[in-house]
Amino acid sequence: MLGLLKNINGDKAIWAVVALLSLFSFLPVYSASSNLVYVVGNGTSIGYLVKHAILLLMGFGIIFGVHRIPTHFFKGLSLIAMPIVLLLLLYTMAQGNVIEGANASRWIQIPIVGFTFQTSNLAAVVLMIYVARYLTKIKDRTITFKESILPLWLPVFLVIILILPANFSTAAIIFSMVLLLCFLGGYPFKYLLGIVGAGILGLTLFILIAKAAPDLFPNRVDTWISRIENFTNPEDTEADYQIEKAKIAIATGGIMGNGAGKSVMKHSLPQSSSDFIYAIIVEEYGLVGGFVLMFFYMLLLFRIVVVSNGASTVFGKLLVLGVGLPIVFQALINMAVAVELFPVTGQTLPLISSGGTSSWMTCLAIGIILSASNKNTPKESEAIDADNPLEILSGQL
Repeated sequence: MLGLLKNINGDKAIWAVVALLSLFSFLPVYSASSNLVYVVGNGTSIGYLVKHAILLLMGFGIIFGVHRIPTHFFKGLSLIAMPIVLLLLLYTMAQGNVIEGANASRWIQIPIVGFTFQTSNLAAVVLMIYVARYLTKIKDRTITFKESILPLWLPVFLVIILILPANFSTAAIIFSMVLLLCFLGGYPFKYLLGIVGAGILGLTLFILIAKAAPDLFPNRVDTWISRIENFTNPEDTEADYQIEKAKIAIATGGIMGNGAGKSVMKHSLPQSSSDFIYAIIVEEYGLVGGFVLMFFYMLLLFRIVVVSNGASTVFGKLLVLGVGLPIVFQALINMAVAVELFPVTGQTLPLISSGGTSSWMTCLAIGIILSASNKNTPKESEAIDADNPLEILSGQL
């Protein structure tokens, strides 16, 4: 154990926040899993707890392995990973509609082990690295919009188009984060306004096509459109069942909460261990627990900004912001959904909710941030040209 701790580098505050959030997650996941056990009739609470522990352990393995990689190598790796991600997204879309009776338009099933993998989560991380790399290349140049269409916006829109039909919320988050990163990276603001306009026009055309030919994108488009309509509708309907149960859970918790494991609404709130786990946390630990949890995410945001500011290269600064800001943004969206400040999105609470792919990709992003904060790795100026993937493949890594 001491030998392992000696090999842990990077920002200690981020390590501490991630470890505390992960340890705390066992309590709400164990409590909320009773919904799946007694209401759905699937598995046991101990079984879900063990599964959650294994997934988190694998996640920390990802953090440890990735944080040892010098930051500049992610430039070349993004070039290699981008076409792979696009192929995975195409395969996910083309594989069919169900896996064991469930909608499979977001997942692919890994052979032999039987795990399902949500490719959009991997695509989000890879795309942010790719965008950071491009912004680094043009930092000292004056570019035209035409120059940036193929190297920057074509991959961005390909990823979004392949994710959008099955997962509107993830596509919207990725698009927003890319725009934010481009703004922070000095990409001309007037061009960003044009991209926003193109995005709105593209979304409008997509909705019209989906309405005109509903067989092309069955169920999913109607689902997220109805969620937005229900959010804007002041009257409560049957479609508001989830959010109403979440608000009851939060109101029941009060200031101090009912105590660990004493949630009542977890038995009637769907997705209580994933999408709506924040409502269960507030019910059991009160507003105090809810605000403490929010504080840790804000602390994580603060350390992300500190690490970005302290990075020795432009790529390091943009990379940390690109993969780090979406973690906190997703957490805030999850909390906002639980208190009906945002439409239902299906976004999990990072490092807290049960689920494999989301946790692993969060851990991948955390590992990249810690890599940038690791002062023991060689400087980019002392390293090989990591922008060339052939040098990586030649064994220099």
